Amino acid sequence: MTTKHKTTQEPPVVLPMGFEAWLLDCAPVAGCKVCAANWKQPNAARSKGNITQAARHATEIRDHASGVH
Repeated sequence: MTTKHKTTQEPPVVLPMGFEAWLLDCAPVAGCKVCAANWKQPNAARSKGNITQAARHATEIRDHASGVH
C-alpha cells in the first residue's frame, strides 16, 4: 500500500471579520504586575503573525483578571 502525499499548499485561512479582535480582547487588572508583564505579549505575537500565540496570551490575561489563575 502506498501513501500519496499532497504537495500543494492550501491558501491561508481567513478568519471572519471581527473574529481576531474578539479573540484578542482582554484587559489587564490595574496595578497588577503579572497583567502588566503579559499585556505586551499578545500584540507582539500578533505583529509577528502568530495569532495562536497572541490568543494564548490574551486568554492568560483574561483568566488572571477573572481570578482563574
